[in-house]
Amino acid sequence: MFDRKKIKQLILTSLISDSYSLGAHWVYDEKQLTNSDINWEELNNPLSVWHKGKLAGDFTHYGDQTYWLYKFLEDKESFDENEYLKYWQVKIASYGGYIDGATRQTLENIKNNVVPSGSDSSDLSIIGRITPLLLVSKTKEEFLENVEKFVKLTHNSNKAISASRFFANLLLETLEGNDLNESLEKLKAQSDTHIQALISRGVASKNEDTFQTIREFGPACDIEEGFSGIVHLLSKYTNLKDMLINNAKAGGDSSARAMIAAAILMSNQSISQIPQNWLAIKVAI
Repeated sequence: MFDRKKIKQLILTSLISDSYSLGAHWVYDEKQLTNSDINWEELNNPLSVWHKGKLAGDFTHYGDQTYWLYKFLEDKESFDENEYLKYWQVKIASYGGYIDGATRQTLENIKNNVVPSGSDSSDLSIIGRITPLLLVSKTKEEFLENVEKFVKLTHNSNKAISASRFFANLLLETLEGNDLNESLEKLKAQSDTHIQALISRGVASKNEDTFQTIREFGPACDIEEGFSGIVHLLSKYTNLKDMLINNAKAGGDSSARAMIAAAILMSNQSISQIPQNWLAIKVAI
């Protein structure tokens, strides 16, 4: 459907965005954020205890799981969610990174033969992992179907499914070369009233300070907090580096916001925007 080279660039963009976010990811204390010794121009070791053992150039568990999906799909022609779930379970069984609530609940459901086994999590992060699905989607419709199948595996909530559909559609719109702001308005008109409100809140904040805006919307993991933050970033910034730095400075679930916003922003821009020193991630795409 889309150029394979471009898709790989978007996967790389989402992974770099995660790796860059590692430094301040899940830091919520405003004083710690403003007084930290993070060099915002570089990849950093994590401040958060939740990422103990990680180093600059590593991923959060979001990036790790995105890379798993990429490696699983690299030689595939289609997405078999049941086969991927088996693959994911094997990877999780030996994983040394953070095991989040959605993962724990999904594993518990599998253990107890609960079907479907996906958790009821409405965390935003699952949406940031969808770019590899473009590799095996021959049409827009197939991509949207694959996104829903993938999201349901671990985040089987109406909020997660609905939000993932919106951002997947926005990614498709911009990949086709359509104007980002026009695409936001187009998809807003097609959305339910709740998502319309989240979009309106984000767009209305485009001239406001990013740190204060994201803190006011809520910097945490849930879609209810993060959705408008992503729209703010996409409405305010046209430069990837500026967007990722200001997003990271706001703390909280910075990686989830970054992975989604960066892939959409870069879908019709050149990957040359990514600073060379940020390319020092520890995997190859």
